[in-house]
Formats: sequence, C-alpha cells, structure tokens
Amino acid sequence: MLRLLKRLGLGLLALIALALLASFIVKPVMTTRLVGLPFGGGQGPTELVRGGPVPALVVATEAERTIPAAVLDAASKAAEGTKAYSLLIWQGGALQLEQYYGDHNAQSVVSTQSMHKSVLALLVGIAIQQGLISSVDDPAAKYIEEWAGDERKHITIRQMLQQASGIDFPAFPAVIDMTIGDGLEKITFEQGVLAPAGTQFDYTNINPEVLGILLQRVSGMSYAEYLSENLWRHVSDDPATVLIDTETTRTPRTFCCLDTTARAWLRFGLLHLNHGRVADQQVVPEQWMQDVITPSERNPNYGYLTWLGTTYQKERRYNRKSSAAAFHSEPFAATDIIYFDGFGGQRVYIVPSKQLVIVSTGPLRQDWDDALLPNLIIRGMSD
Repeated sequence: MLRLLKRLGLGLLALIALALLASFIVKPVMTTRLVGLPFGGGQGPTELVRGGPVPALVVATEAERTIPAAVLDAASKAAEGTKAYSLLIWQGGALQLEQYYGDHNAQSVVSTQSMHKSVLALLVGIAIQQGLISSVDDPAAKYIEEWAGDERKHITIRQMLQQASGIDFPAFPAVIDMTIGDGLEKITFEQGVLAPAGTQFDYTNINPEVLGILLQRVSGMSYAEYLSENLWRHVSDDPATVLIDTETTRTPRTFCCLDTTARAWLRFGLLHLNHGRVADQQVVPEQWMQDVITPSERNPNYGYLTWLGTTYQKERRYNRKSSAAAFHSEPFAATDIIYFDGFGGQRVYIVPSKQLVIVSTGPLRQDWDDALLPNLIIRGMSD
C-alpha cells in the first residue's frame, strides 16, 4: 500500500510538472510569477505614487475620545479575531483608535485588492473637471479606439463606473492571467459583449481596467504619475505603489493592487466625509463626490466603483460568472454607509451621519462579515 501511495504521489507531481511546463510554454511570464508567489515573489513590477504635504491627522487622547473605551476594546478584539493587520477608527474629527497586529505597524504597506477601484472613481471625476473627458456619458470608444468598430462603441463611461457596461470578463482561472500575467491590454480588449450596455450589473475587473487605460491615454502621463499629481499628493503624505504588467508595456492594473498604508486609506475615507476637500482645497469636485455615492439603476448598493449600504443583502453576489459573495450577517446599523471593498478583510467604511471612518486590513479570507465592525462601533456610539 505504501509503495502504491508513493507511486500515486510521484504521478501527481509529474502531472503538475507537465501542466506547469505547458503553461510556461504558452504564458511564460504568468507561470514564472505564479510559481514564485509562494516563495516571496511578486505579481510584477510597480510604479511609485508619490504623496505630498498634508495636514497631520488629529489623534484623540484618552480623555478626548468620543467613543467609549469598552467599544474600542471590543472592536479591537473583533479585529484580532479576524487576524487583522490593522484597525483604525476615526470619529468626530480625531483618530480614536489605531491598532496594529503581529509584525505590522503604521509604516506597513499591505495589499488591499479592489479598494483601488474606489480611488479610480475619484480620479475619473478629476479628469472630467480638467476637460480630459468631456462627459461621464461619453461613449468610452471616443477615447478607446479598440471599441470604436463594434457593439462596444455604445458603452458609456458612466456604465463602466456603475459596473453595468455589459462587457464580458474572464472567469477563473483565466482571471489569474489578468492579475499576474503580461499583455494586459490584449486581455482587456479581447473581451466582447455579454449583455446590452446598461441592462445588467456585473462587478468585474474589465471596467476599471479600461478606465485606467483611458486615463493614461487622455492625460498623456503614466497612470501612477497622473494619480500622484492630481489626487494622491493632495490627500496623503504616505506614498503608494501601482502594479504594472511589464516594464516594457507599463499597463497599470487599475482593478486592484494599489498598495499603501492603513493611514493613507483612512485619509481617503476622510475625503468622503469632507465632500472632496482637504483643509481649504477642493481636491475632488463636490458634486462628483455626491455622484460617486448615488445608487445606480442596476444595483442600489453600488455607485461609481464604490459600495453602498442602501438595501440589505445577506449574500452580496459580485457577478453572474462567479459564486463568490460577500457576507452580511445583518443590515448595517446606519443607512448612509459607504465602503471600499477589497477581497477578504480589506475595507474602508465611511458613515457620514456619524462622522465615522473605519479602516481594516488583513489576510485574504472568504468568511468576512461586513456587518460586524461597523455595527459594533455604531451601536456602541449610540448607547
């Protein structure tokens, strides 16, 4: 029996090796990165997004805290129970709690997955204000020539922001190539139409990827440079990095992979609380900030690349091709909640009615409960 098990094990290893060899022949960059990930390898090269001088964050002393100590302690223990890397809680104009776990600290840069999408939404509004994009209702094909000659020419920028473009998208395992492979523009623009534009909500990576490429083209700058000059340096003193596909093509992955500190994410939550302002500067147009959080026709819990807590859904499905869903054990305790959603426990929750921002970063996990932290804190403030 032992000999048989060894033979089966060797046979399985041989099959895996052959599969990797075949994959390497077809997609050498993707395969090399995939094999290297468990050994500390990266998803690809990055570009720097520079920060700038911004007002210091106000940190509440123990006597100045507006959230009861017992509530902060309960929130911290709940975050620790999810194996969080960080938990930041801002309320009433000051940082009430800043907690890091394990080896993480205020300088730690972590991967926060799709939270990038909600930053991209703000940058699109800036491009419209600058006249680089005429209107949110422009067909994307006005700026993306690859879409001009077929039915994709009807897709508008608004529909992409609302994840209602109808564009097709790769499912697993093809999505791995989009995440760590090269030739990102080719993968993006080979997607056809799945449904008529404006008829179906499908949370996908293609919509934000097209928008990122569009911004790079209309600005004539690298995406990282445009993001830094027009948004990031006005909001955060901590820099960030954006993942690109290769050093040659330098196509940014704008559906994910904007890596920075928890404090930087807190500042983008504050940007929502302050209607696009930082100190006396209107960084993002105030009307655009409102447009970003206006429920869309196809999904009342989604605005422009940003999630909302408008209607309770126990399981928030992302798209028709995937069984992946976010879990909500109960309705949010505040109806005006806004949040950035990164796969697993990466979240920025913003509650304007409570002047509250919660930042959580941590490992990837399927069992994240979106209601847990915000409801614990909101109810604790109300007691």
